[in-house]
Amino acid sequence: MEQRLSLITLGVRDLVRSRTFYSDGLGWVPSELSNENVVFCQCAGVVFGLYGRDALAEDAALNSSEGSGFRGVTLAYNARTRDDVDDVLALAVRAGATIAKPAAEAFWGGYSGYFADPDGHLWEIAWNPSFTIDAAGLDLQT
Repeated sequence: MEQRLSLITLGVRDLVRSRTFYSDGLGWVPSELSNENVVFCQCAGVVFGLYGRDALAEDAALNSSEGSGFRGVTLAYNARTRDDVDDVLALAVRAGATIAKPAAEAFWGGYSGYFADPDGHLWEIAWNPSFTIDAAGLDLQT
């Protein structure tokens, strides 16, 4: 298997609400492949998707879409500067997110905080002085 990630799909309770949060609130642009059942956004090397939670559970052959609490997964956005962390967290709150952890100096030498989207999916917003982000938005330059 190649070392790459093609698509991240979040199961959401209300697709219209989530589309509004990510597109109108955060400024992400849905692709032309999006429709009333699914939303896709191209994100620097990976596609981000939104899909009904029940439909996603059914597609994965799960008995139930119910679940709560920590899911064992976070999504991350690496900011270009330390100040960008605060700006992105503020944007997310204006869009309807809740702050799970305010931004603070991190033990690994950076600066980060967390927000939860309308379905409770956690996003870490971090500035890592060791990561270089190129013009295309790709991290971890080697």
